[in-house]
Amino acid sequence: MQDAHRSGCPINLTLEVLGDRWSLIVIRDIIFGDRRRYRELLTRSEEGIASNVLADRLKRLLAAGLLTKSDDPRHRQSAIYSLTEPAIQLVPLLAQMGAWGRRHAPASRELSIRAQLLEEGGPPLWDALMGELRARHLDAEASGSPVRESVLQRLNAAYEAIRQAPG
Repeated sequence: MQDAHRSGCPINLTLEVLGDRWSLIVIRDIIFGDRRRYRELLTRSEEGIASNVLADRLKRLLAAGLLTKSDDPRHRQSAIYSLTEPAIQLVPLLAQMGAWGRRHAPASRELSIRAQLLEEGGPPLWDALMGELRARHLDAEASGSPVRESVLQRLNAAYEAIRQAPG
């Protein structure tokens, strides 16, 4: 089956799944923005993803086994996207990418706060976040280090505080 890939290098194989412009952004929005429906992913994207691009990336992520799709019990024509375990295991990668971007790119303060908190919290915070994501997306019991408050709530509260601060 290696013929279907450019090489068996694990970095190459990862890039074949996640190396386009949008796949990690869609996963980021599901993780940190709790955007689990197509319309939420489309209309609340900071980067302004096009509808055809979003539809294509969701299909690719489903085919790659990073997302699952289920019917939305609230609306017959809507679906809910959930992370799979391999997608949840991208949290450390996203945390490291955010840390790198804060140091080496012109990142905005409000969009950097989550990355800063993840960098400062390190692996224990990442584990707690992955436990929350497992509970939310896989219907698994929350695992990882025990945390008094939700990591997602803490990250999003910090983002909102900066976003709403004057000046």
